[in-house]
Amino acid sequence: MDAIQLDDYIRKVPDFPKKGILFYDITSILMEPKAFSYCIDQMAARCQGKPIDAVGGIEARGFVFAAPFAVRMGIPLILIRKKGKLPGKIISKKYQLEYTEAEIEIHAEDVPRGKKVLLMDDLIATGGTLKAARELLNAAGAEVPEIFGVVGLPFLNYQEALGGIPVQTLITYPQAI
Repeated sequence: MDAIQLDDYIRKVPDFPKKGILFYDITSILMEPKAFSYCIDQMAARCQGKPIDAVGGIEARGFVFAAPFAVRMGIPLILIRKKGKLPGKIISKKYQLEYTEAEIEIHAEDVPRGKKVLLMDDLIATGGTLKAARELLNAAGAEVPEIFGVVGLPFLNYQEALGGIPVQTLITYPQAI
């Protein structure tokens, strides 16, 4: 299965979550084990041999891809959660979304200080959440050498928000379709 075929498993939903937005829905990938397995296989193949000490998964769909990737690679999974979802000592980061403010958190003790953490999400759009997650991991003492997503929407200018950090995706939509 190649990237063109992967497109067959990404449902495009117009006017969701609001009018004028085209939503790229990856749940169809999860409904087809071959497509889901392809994603994990490709992520592992593209990251094989890279110095990655852990993977940080963004809540919630980023967890779905980061967890099997972490198992496949034999590395820890760091959960990057929405505010109020983690017990114990946490560190947090507030950030701006298009129309509101949000906050993410991680367990302070989960971050491997001085180590490299691959940041992973299902879809990379404006890059705001990933930028905040990277800043949070950096503040906790980890380095984020790369970001990985299943779907990339570069027409939303995520590279600007991410400040030049390398971004890999399995499929890219250069413009809204």
